[in-house]
Amino acid sequence: MRLAAALVAALVLAGAAPAAIVVGRGIGGVTIGMSRSAVRAKLGKPAKVVHATNEFGPYTQFRFAGYTVNFQGNGTATSVETTLARERTAAGVGVGSTWGQVKTKVPGVVCEGSPELGHCHVGKLLPGRTVTDFFFKKSHVQSVLVGVVLD
Repeated sequence: MRLAAALVAALVLAGAAPAAIVVGRGIGGVTIGMSRSAVRAKLGKPAKVVHATNEFGPYTQFRFAGYTVNFQGNGTATSVETTLARERTAAGVGVGSTWGQVKTKVPGVVCEGSPELGHCHVGKLLPGRTVTDFFFKKSHVQSVLVGVVLD
């Protein structure tokens, strides 16, 4: 009987997926500070690669189905964003979550605007700091971004 219980427990634990959104760190296994080759190793070949310049200088952007990874300054990853509902925090928050779910299940979150068109973030919005931002449209999370504040 104990053996059967141990086997069931092992199967349940093996099926548990780790959080794909790690607040302040990354999404889908892509973390801030990762190299381009490491991002490719994790997510595969980008569907599109953009090389451009913005007010902060040159950057490269990798676009994948459901993910966008930016390399501001053409160095390491400075942000990763997802629109995939399967990507969740350990508490189950992600794309499709409500304003109330984000406010109650994400420790340290600060919400601005309204559930109709606002955002909730963890981390200080100061240059060089890493933040996790939940963007809302029509009262539900539309995308989640983990990134370094540039300005």
